[in-house]
Amino acid sequence: MKFFVDTADINEIKDLAETGLIDGVTTNPSLIAKSGKEFIPLISEICKIVEGPVSAEVAATDYETMVKEADKLRAIADNVAIKVPLTEDGLKVCKKLSDEGTRVNVTLCFSPGQALLAAKAGASFISPFIGRLDDISSDGMNLIADIITIYDNFPNFDTEVLVASVRSPMHIIESAKMGADVATCPAKVIKQLYKHPLTDSGLEAFCADWEKSGQKIL
Repeated sequence: MKFFVDTADINEIKDLAETGLIDGVTTNPSLIAKSGKEFIPLISEICKIVEGPVSAEVAATDYETMVKEADKLRAIADNVAIKVPLTEDGLKVCKKLSDEGTRVNVTLCFSPGQALLAAKAGASFISPFIGRLDDISSDGMNLIADIITIYDNFPNFDTEVLVASVRSPMHIIESAKMGADVATCPAKVIKQLYKHPLTDSGLEAFCADWEKSGQKIL
């Protein structure tokens, strides 16, 4: 499974990039606004830190303007993936860009039918929002399972399932067990995967025993 970090915070991206754990970055208008930085220079900076796909989302909702924005965004760097909403116009843009060799991340997916349409439009990534489904008492993981089943039935689909709106480490683990291609997560959720109380207590015991031995390595 590939890990994308869902942030526009340069420090978080640099920190995780140093671990070798992340394979890409996803951003959205809300994350860009939160960063307080200018959109185009920020995406350019991120693309220099991370070799994998960096999702930059169009702000328009109509076809013509989305295409113009996409042209500007994909000129930033070769690893920019254009993020479009799962609307009729968004899928038209997806088809055009995909045919031209540009990676497209289709976002705000909430149903298997929407995911099927995105794959047929040539999306590189489909982003089902599992946390937001959980928020309305629906099971987001069922959506992931359904999309994977549909895509597996049609080997000609190249669209990767990018699990989005991840709220906890268990979202990552369950998605990985199902065979999802990518999970995009806040930095704090990725770092929660490190943590286990038995690891902490075991390391504490090892350190105490080593101290008692009076030995040194350096």
